[in-house]
Amino acid sequence: QWVYNILEKKAEADRIVFENKDPSNGFVLVPDLKWNQNQLEDLYLIALVHRRDIKSLRDLTAEHLQLLRNILQEGKEAIVKRFGVPGSQLRIYLHYQPSYHHLHVHFTALGYDAPGSSVERAHLLADVIDNLAMDSTFYQKRALTFPLRADEPLFKKFQEAGKV
Repeated sequence: QWVYNILEKKAEADRIVFENKDPSNGFVLVPDLKWNQNQLEDLYLIALVHRRDIKSLRDLTAEHLQLLRNILQEGKEAIVKRFGVPGSQLRIYLHYQPSYHHLHVHFTALGYDAPGSSVERAHLLADVIDNLAMDSTFYQKRALTFPLRADEPLFKKFQEAGKV
């Protein structure tokens, strides 16, 4: 609900850094709640897509390339304009598995070791775009490794199924 409240401007409208209002290929860029916005060393923003039918990396196909390219380009432009941090100093990625199932993209300062920014969980947006440009169904076919904590419900399901 938090995501929808932001997209519908019912919450945090004053925190929006940038918005592309296109319903198919647009998004809202907001500071992540983990970032207090007082320093740039731990810069952390989230792009939330307007579309509600894309839950995670697994749902992406070549149909979504324009949306992803918009996020990459316009997100970098908005961050350099607002915060003076160039795209070359950003890590731009998606999580798999995501913490919530509404497609969102993370923008963090390159030097910041943000939670979930390690290679096991983070998929660079530029790589995602390249993979989908080569094969529209790349993320439906590809095996994706991801870490799970022992206390997570999904881990328990893997245990019950004898997969761990």
